[in-house]
Order: sequence, then structure tokens, then C-alpha cells
Amino acid sequence: MTTRYAALLRGINVGGARKLPMADLRALLEELGHGGVRTHLQSGQAVFASGHGDEESLAAELARAIEKRFGFPVDVLVRDHAYLRAVAEACPFPAADLEPKQLHVTYFSAPVDEERFAPVDRSAFRPEEFRLGDRALYLYAPDGLGRSRLAEALARPRVNKGLIATTRNWNTVTRLVELTGA
Repeated sequence: MTTRYAALLRGINVGGARKLPMADLRALLEELGHGGVRTHLQSGQAVFASGHGDEESLAAELARAIEKRFGFPVDVLVRDHAYLRAVAEACPFPAADLEPKQLHVTYFSAPVDEERFAPVDRSAFRPEEFRLGDRALYLYAPDGLGRSRLAEALARPRVNKGLIATTRNWNTVTRLVELTGA
């Protein structure tokens, strides 16, 4: 039985650094024995089907292969369709009423709890806000991620210590649900 997954790569093809062409990523996933490989945008999303492994082992396998082939390390998260769909469906914000650039999901490599984010004074960033989900953080940033002071505070190393964290806008969140469900 095969499962559809999305691989989320952190920090590639940003600002001219750590270039990883999507055609090369597709080829690498196929060489690793995965089928139905597609990429989405240039910012590090790939969808594939696999009949072996689990999210963690698939992520580790891909991270090792990328470093070997391209010569630099890349943090990789792999999530299956059921998880991606559950995260989208559990959105605590009115996604249908917001512009996609206003809503983001940060996916984490492990569960997170409120205590981790206690140092962030939520009231200081209003009207921006965030809520936690299953290995995910939902961020409402009315002026977009690029202007979000809250996103900057949430990305600090002391907040994310020990985690892989990678953020996607709502368009990408919903598109990955579609692509992994096909």
C-alpha cells in the first residue's frame, strides 16, 4: 500500500543561496524509489507516493540524499495527506474570509505546547495572533508574513530550539492537501 506525502524543505532557493532546482529534487525522489513525484513552486515542496518508511525515516533519507548530492544540509519535514488535511481542517481562523497571504502554518518536527511560546507577549503584537495545533502553529498576520513582527518573534532560535520549523502560506497549505490527495 502506498501513501501520498509532501516533503517540506526549509530554506532553499531563498535569496540566491542554497539552490536546489525542482527538476533535480524530483529526480532525486524518483531515484530514492518514490513514485508520482511532483513539485510545487520553487520554495521547497515536493509530493510523492511511497510504500515504505514513515514520515521521520523518509525525511531523514531525503535530507541525507540532498546533502550528498548538493553539498549542503537541508532540514526536511515529511507529512502524509491525512495529517496535512487535518491541519487545514483544524484551522482556528476563518480561512475562507481571509486573504491567503494573511494566514500561515508553521509545521514543526515535534509537538509543541503553550509553554514554549510563553516568552512571546501576544498582546504586544495585536492584531496579529497565533494558535497552536498538532505539530503546527497557525499565524494570522493581516499585513502579510514579510511585515509581521509576530512572525519574527516566533522564529527566534530560543523559541524554536530543538525543532525543525518551516512556514507555508495558506495557498500552499491547501494546495499540498490537494496534491497529496490526488
